[in-house]
Amino acid sequence: MSTPEASVSAAAASPASSADTAPGVDINAASTGASSAVEQRLAELGLTLPAVAAPVAAYVPAVISGNHVYTAGQLPFIDGKLEATGKVSSGAEGASDEPTVSPEAAKRYAEVCAVNALAAVKSVIGDLDRITRIVKVVGFVSSDPTFTGQPGVINGASELLGKVLGDAGQHARSAVGVSVLPLDSPVEVELIAEFT
Repeated sequence: MSTPEASVSAAAASPASSADTAPGVDINAASTGASSAVEQRLAELGLTLPAVAAPVAAYVPAVISGNHVYTAGQLPFIDGKLEATGKVSSGAEGASDEPTVSPEAAKRYAEVCAVNALAAVKSVIGDLDRITRIVKVVGFVSSDPTFTGQPGVINGASELLGKVLGDAGQHARSAVGVSVLPLDSPVEVELIAEFT
């Protein structure tokens, strides 16, 4: 199985790391420090808001409609690349030559996706403290045909949003198993955020 070991090493080398921190999310990004309470909570978790990931096709990372931000699906890019590819598998069922990702690693990658989605939100509203509620999260899990643990994988994103936004991070959600995702990513997360 493919695991985020390289990311774990990078995270361990950073000054602030946490056992429940997504590996490698403390990206050396354009952000130079916490500029909002939300970013300060991310920093307490050993996370840094990254620069917005460049679109991989004809779309923009986030758009505003009324008082809502809709993000594009965010992949678990760390330092501009995917640390793992393949289908999420809990073990024996992923016995093909295709790369697989464990549910535990995929959950950490879902957290990375959520941080990347927050970066996309910030890119259009300027300050994450303007978020009043995460309305909806949709998570996609590239799944081995017998894998049924999609909700547990997407908990990585949901739990991160709860940690950094408190009650405003509680949301409706869908966790969907799919046969393949862009760039063979194991997970993808999009969200809708309400703001003032």
